[in-house]
Amino acid sequence: SLGADGFGFSDTRQAARRYFKNDTHSIVAKTLQMLAARGEVEEGAPSYAIDRYKLLDVNAGTTGGAGGDA
Repeated sequence: SLGADGFGFSDTRQAARRYFKNDTHSIVAKTLQMLAARGEVEEGAPSYAIDRYKLLDVNAGTTGGAGGDA
């Protein structure tokens, strides 16, 4: 059970995944950050992903809502 904290970070499975940064978009942004540090992608790629997918907004999470073991 996720519970409802009233602050949005665990009200839904998607919000909890976003909060803990283990949703699809957060993982992609972290990967881009690591690749940018190695010079393999443009330096601004991580910032673009963070803005595009609203990674600072836990309620904007859209992945991981299938439930169960999904």
